[in-house]
Amino acid sequence: MTDKTQVLYAPRLGKEGSLRLGCCAIIFDKKREKVLLTRRADNGLWCLPGGAVESGESVAEACIREAWEETGLSVSVKRLVGVYSNPDQLVIYPDGNKAFFVVLSFEAEVIGGELKLSNETTEAGYYTFEEMASMQMHAKHNERVNDALSNSASALIK
Repeated sequence: MTDKTQVLYAPRLGKEGSLRLGCCAIIFDKKREKVLLTRRADNGLWCLPGGAVESGESVAEACIREAWEETGLSVSVKRLVGVYSNPDQLVIYPDGNKAFFVVLSFEAEVIGGELKLSNETTEAGYYTFEEMASMQMHAKHNERVNDALSNSASALIK
């Protein structure tokens, strides 16, 4: 057993995990030239703030809670960017639990708070899209940012 969360890929590997609903917040700076990223404590990868939806909360509430827990920022949800799932992906946690995620990505805006780290993050900040290209990103988070920038009239399903 490893002390880090693992993400594995193989054809239809996701069927080995429990179905989990997640969300993430895509938070741009005022000029939409940079996006807020955090570095995960469990695997060292850069990502958008987010996590699992808890029983009894709406997906918007989960997005707001996760952004707060991981960044110290209060956000409001502006729009659904997309719904993402990958049947070939399996997340294995240090305790041995396995998950297959369906993730809702929301564009959100900061309405308060102060950027800080949490027990889930080791770094946080706003980065340009060029900087993101050279960062070790979690899964397809850079794709989600690009999807948000496309300003599609309706949510994407991927």
